[in-house]
Amino acid sequence: MKKIACSISGVAALLGACLLTGCTSNTTTAQTRPPANPFPGISMGLDELKAKYQHLYVARRLKPKKWPNGARVAVALSFDIDNASTTLARGTPGSEPMSRGQYGAIDGLPRILSVLDKENVPASFFIPAVSAALNPEMIPAIQSKKRHEIGIHGWIHENLTELNDEAKEQELLNKSIDLLTKSMGKKPVGYRAPSWAMSQYTIKQVKEAGFLYDSSLMASDDAYEISLDGQPTGLVELPIERILDDAPYFGAANGSLPAPDLVDKIYRDEFDVAYQEGGLYVLTMHPFYTGHRSRALWLDKLIAYMKSKPGVWFATHEDVAKYVKTTPAG
Repeated sequence: MKKIACSISGVAALLGACLLTGCTSNTTTAQTRPPANPFPGISMGLDELKAKYQHLYVARRLKPKKWPNGARVAVALSFDIDNASTTLARGTPGSEPMSRGQYGAIDGLPRILSVLDKENVPASFFIPAVSAALNPEMIPAIQSKKRHEIGIHGWIHENLTELNDEAKEQELLNKSIDLLTKSMGKKPVGYRAPSWAMSQYTIKQVKEAGFLYDSSLMASDDAYEISLDGQPTGLVELPIERILDDAPYFGAANGSLPAPDLVDKIYRDEFDVAYQEGGLYVLTMHPFYTGHRSRALWLDKLIAYMKSKPGVWFATHEDVAKYVKTTPAG
C-alpha cells in the first residue's frame, strides 16, 4: 500500500512540474493549431491571381508561315542526358538507379548517336553539368558528328521549384555554363530546366545569361516568345509536353509494358497532326530509357516514318529558335 501511495504522489509531483514548466505546451499547440489552408487561391483577388497565372506567359506566337525549303513541319529531336545526376542530387545512390544512370553514358548515348548517324538527322542534347563532368567522353562524341547541339540542363539535375533559392540557383547556373562552355569550346545557347521545373527566378536568370531559347514550358504546341510578369523577354520557347516524353512511358513502367510500338502510335499521331498543321514537333528522350535495344530500334523506325513524308525539316533546337525568331509568323 505504501508503494502505491508513493507512486501516486510521484505522478502527481511530475504532473505538477509539467504544468509549471509547460512541458505539455507543444502537444497542446499541435492539437489546437489550425490546418494549413489547402486552397490559398480562394482568398486572392483577381489581380493577384492574374499575376500568378501570367508570371510566365505567351508574349507572341512564333509559328512561321513556312519552314525552310518549303518544308511542312519542323522536327526537333532532343535527349536529356541525366544519367545518374538525379540520384546523386538526392543523395540516394542505390546500386540500381546509379547503374541505370551509368547505362545512359556507356551504352545508351552511343546507340542513339548510331541511330542518328544511320538516318542522318540532327538532335539537341541537354546535359546536366555533373553528368558531363563524370563522363567527359560524351561531349566529344556528340560534337564529332558535326550536326548536333548541346544545351544546359542544370548543374546536377536539381529541382529548382523545390530549391527555391535565388542565390543558389544563380550560382548553379553560372557553374553549369562555365563547365559546359569549357567542355564544348563555346557557350551553349539553349536551356532546359531540370525536370522541366522552374522557380520564380529561373527565366529572369536565363534571360540575363543571354540564352537564345528555353525548352521547358508547355503553353503551346508551337514556338512562342516568353513574357515575364507581363514584359516580353526576347527568349524563344520551344515547348515540350509529357505526351512527347519517353520518361512517363518507360520510366514509370520500370522495365515493364508499354511496348515501344504502343508509345510509337502516340508519337506518330502527334507527328501526323503537326504535319497537317504545319507546326513544330519536339520529342524528348533520355539515353538511359530510349537507348536500350528495343527502344532504339523503335526510334529508328519512327525517324524513317517521318522521313517518308515529303517536306520534313529535321533541325536542332538552336536552328529552329533562330529561324522562328527572324521569320514572320503566320
